[in-house]
Amino acid sequence: MVKKIFLPTIFLLLTYGFWLSPDFKVITAGVAIFLFGMLALEQGFNAFAGGALERSLRKSTNKMWKSLTFGFTAATVMQSSSLVSVITISFLSAGLIGLVEGMGIIFGANVGSTTGAWLIAGFGLKVKISAYAMPILVFGVIFIFQKAKILKGFGYILAGLGFLFLGIHYMKEGFEAFQNQISLTDYAMEGFVGVLVFTLIGIVATIIMQSSHATLVLVITALSVQQVTYGNALALVIGANVGTTITAVLGSLTSNTDGKRLALSDVLFKVAAGVFFMLAINPVTDLVDMVSTTIGIAEDDYTLKLAVFHTIFNITGVIIMVPFTERLVSLLERVLPVQAPQIEKSRYLSSASAEIPAAAIEAVRKETVRLYDLSVDIIIQGLSLNRSVLAPENEIEDIINSSGKIILQQDIDDVYERRIKSIYADIVAFISQSQNSVGAAGHLDRLLLLREVGRDLVETIKGIKHLQKNLKLYSISANSDIRQEYNNMRIQICCVLQELEVIRAGDDESATILSLDQLKVEIKEGDIIKTGRLDRLIREHRISAAMAISLMNDSAYYQDICRNLIHMGGILFTSSDQDDEVAENSVALDEVEIKEVVDGYVEDTSK
Repeated sequence: MVKKIFLPTIFLLLTYGFWLSPDFKVITAGVAIFLFGMLALEQGFNAFAGGALERSLRKSTNKMWKSLTFGFTAATVMQSSSLVSVITISFLSAGLIGLVEGMGIIFGANVGSTTGAWLIAGFGLKVKISAYAMPILVFGVIFIFQKAKILKGFGYILAGLGFLFLGIHYMKEGFEAFQNQISLTDYAMEGFVGVLVFTLIGIVATIIMQSSHATLVLVITALSVQQVTYGNALALVIGANVGTTITAVLGSLTSNTDGKRLALSDVLFKVAAGVFFMLAINPVTDLVDMVSTTIGIAEDDYTLKLAVFHTIFNITGVIIMVPFTERLVSLLERVLPVQAPQIEKSRYLSSASAEIPAAAIEAVRKETVRLYDLSVDIIIQGLSLNRSVLAPENEIEDIINSSGKIILQQDIDDVYERRIKSIYADIVAFISQSQNSVGAAGHLDRLLLLREVGRDLVETIKGIKHLQKNLKLYSISANSDIRQEYNNMRIQICCVLQELEVIRAGDDESATILSLDQLKVEIKEGDIIKTGRLDRLIREHRISAAMAISLMNDSAYYQDICRNLIHMGGILFTSSDQDDEVAENSVALDEVEIKEVVDGYVEDTSK
């Protein structure tokens, strides 16, 4: 209901303001142009997603000072701490960074956003900024019409800067004309009541415009033409900093629990700093005067003093919060605990991650690895074993052949519905959602390959379900021949899983895609039908006809299970680097070569 009446109310108020004053039109047009510039900047930086931005993020946040530096640099370049916050939430949701690193980036971004105030107060209001806006816009539009994605993105960045400059120009002119009709200083409020009221105004204005930068520009331009008092302007800046948390909160609504924790940490950071500065506004004002005098700012240059205040506000907040980061993380984990659902849900996939290629790929990879771990638990239990059997030092053949009991078996259909199906469905839906934003063919190919991994795992579980009944029956049979054949299936499946665990750990440099080829050959060599072993068992009356039929059917299931696992491992656990992948595939055996090896083996054994 609120949403339905909000937009019409805004339209009515703006229409009334346009009718009331032509100068109000100039100011609001300036705000609109400025916000449009912000959108163009965001569009431009999104064009570079999947490249330097993501790589820098992963390499530059392993320590708190690096996270702070990265956040500061990113916000300085983008001139939007809110945009940095949203991108950070998306990477945190994808599992690329931890909560502590994400908090460091956001803290640093808040300090980086102060450079905008210095640029506007020190440069934007001292020169005819529209003169710079025009040529920047012209070059920006020319680049936008280019086909290359990078050039187009660069064009949007230039156009965004041009619109930012133009918006500042119109807001300044509007306030200068507006002061002839009415002076906002007539409504100035002193004391703590004034601080409280104007802080709330700053919060509301920022929530409406979805940009503290826009509110800050509005305050600085109004202050430059004496449309607001210096004291009330300081309170407006406090409100703008608190109000900007709404962007991170909205960005976290579709993220996972860690994304919500990060957004809440931003809220706590801004609110704590806001309350502190509201209560200490008088000594802070004296500190601003002292710093301004020290660096040579004139006593009556209130716009630059406002920039000093804004900088002190954010730096002080970081100084207060950083030492308590670990405690803050503990608090956030208690306030927003991870729920353990009866039906497994995806842990790394979120709408925020889907918009950025590298984040999307990493989110799907981590979720698929998680799907693999859940699937292996089902497979191992379906084989009536414990997962510990897959330890690299274990001799699987000895363990299985010496085992004479069947452990309590699970209902695979029930476990599949609760633990596998929902996650696989989430992965498929997420990849479909990401296809429009991924762009580069290599990124899309990687996502589609990861989707194949999920399909392989699902097919493997179905195969285990088919095997389970006869495995339970024949693994403890008095007939040693049928017992050995089913144990051989268990051994081979476990050997494949054990080798995949070695490749996954990366401890053995020789365990590459070539070791998967060796497994393919071993599976072909062990084919009970092609090697004639099944015929011999029947001919020598060592197994019954019913046993032979079970072996023929189950042999097909077992080979499909192994092939699916090997194909899955070749995608998930070998190199995702395109150059490495090409090199590995160039030396891998294809099906024809594997058949030639196996045929040679069968011929040798039949002589």
